[in-house]
Amino acid sequence: MALIELHNVSKTYRLGETEVHALREVNLCIEAGEFVAIIGPSGSGKSTLMHLLGCLDTPTTGQVVLDGLRITSASAHALPAIRNQKIGFIFQSFNLLPRLNVLQNVELPMVYRGLPAAERRRRAAAVLASVGLSDRLKHRPGQLSGGQTQRAAIARALVNDPKIILADEPTGNLDTATGETILQLFRDLHRQGRTIAIVTHDPDIAAVAQRRIEIRDGRLVESGGRQLVELR
Repeated sequence: MALIELHNVSKTYRLGETEVHALREVNLCIEAGEFVAIIGPSGSGKSTLMHLLGCLDTPTTGQVVLDGLRITSASAHALPAIRNQKIGFIFQSFNLLPRLNVLQNVELPMVYRGLPAAERRRRAAAVLASVGLSDRLKHRPGQLSGGQTQRAAIARALVNDPKIILADEPTGNLDTATGETILQLFRDLHRQGRTIAIVTHDPDIAAVAQRRIEIRDGRLVESGGRQLVELR
């Protein structure tokens, strides 16, 4: 079943009097349970594509459908709730808050969702245990290794049980051995039935994915997904 669909999606930015065509008529389907890698050189449009998949931006033209919802028809007020409930983000720079400990960082998405404190702590502790960080709950990000910090960021992405996990260069700030540990964690999550999309410029990282999607000059040049159905 299709989880995310892009139909004839284009994104154009205006820089002064210049128009930059970041994406051009992209059609894409990511099914529930898939593990895909979005690859392409710098400036190809892959970060713009991730922003659209993650409901962080809207297309200039075309339709984005996430879990049956037409994101391009959603109000600006509704988008943050959609992101919080349906998408887990993992970033190259981790984006943990340095003044909060690991448990508190992982609790944050549930704070925005309005869950009670006891439930937040229980769920945050459980997901941190699942990524091997039970002994680091009270540590702050500055007290963690790079691999531990990324595992904490993965726990934060998982804690609301999102429909899809979006990872932007998740091993970019890690050494080779630590990066392989994180990639193994993604493999394990996929085996558990998680839908994962990794944005990367590294073909070796993309090789762990089930399917590769290549972007060049804002156009989709390679994708192994099923055909899209026409929107009505």
